[in-house]
Amino acid sequence: MALFLPQGLAILALMALIALYASLQHEVLHGHPFESAGLNEALVWPTYTLIIPYRRFRDTHLAHHRDEALTDPYEDPESNYLDPAKWARLPSPLRWLLEVNNTLAGRMLFGPLIGTVAFLFCDVRRAVRGEPRVIAGWLFHLPAMASTLAIILLSPVSLTAYLVAVYGALALLRIRTFLEHRAHERASARTVIIEDRGFLAFLFLNNNFHVVHHMHPKVPWYDLPALYEARRDHYLTRNQGYRYASYADVFRRHFVRSKDPVPHPLFPKEDHRTS
Repeated sequence: MALFLPQGLAILALMALIALYASLQHEVLHGHPFESAGLNEALVWPTYTLIIPYRRFRDTHLAHHRDEALTDPYEDPESNYLDPAKWARLPSPLRWLLEVNNTLAGRMLFGPLIGTVAFLFCDVRRAVRGEPRVIAGWLFHLPAMASTLAIILLSPVSLTAYLVAVYGALALLRIRTFLEHRAHERASARTVIIEDRGFLAFLFLNNNFHVVHHMHPKVPWYDLPALYEARRDHYLTRNQGYRYASYADVFRRHFVRSKDPVPHPLFPKEDHRTS
């Protein structure tokens, strides 16, 4: 790619391709395109995002799909909320950083670093405790990462340029995950719909129809828009109108303005996990 494109354009192209590959990994962990989990996993054995092991992503994401626990600071591995008691103990600079991270601009700029550090810290603790699935996930990941690094070092793209592209790809993916879920008393109302059909929707393989995906996780990405259109009122009633017209709408409303607070506004109320 770098033989035909200036380095800046090569980085931009790699960002999009790596983000699309991560979306394909998400499809695979939900059982597409083959019935065989082994065949599906073989498709995404290369680790183009380098840092996150596929099997760890699979395990944490499937745990996230317990809708009754969505947004719970402890039970949802993908929650961006914190326990208010924990939030109150954080030093002021860290609280400032997390508040900036709750804007879309901050999430794209700092989110990949914050998310990766938090993920690695958690997995190191779990591996030290001897959790076999965590250890196995990393052992499976290391040769995949080594092979990817070897390909990069043999390619015209510099390692530095590739790492910049990986960070950019993770920043693009933060656009998708930025407001997928909100704190709400009803579990069914926590998941968003973004009625977008543009480039970002393709890059995210229609995961912007997120409430449809959570209700039908086995449905492949290319069927989600039609499924949504066929029962649009049903899905919007179910999630109580948690909807954005497009990703342009998301940028306009939240690029420099937080969607919600970092401390979970309903935690630890007993009823915030009800459906």
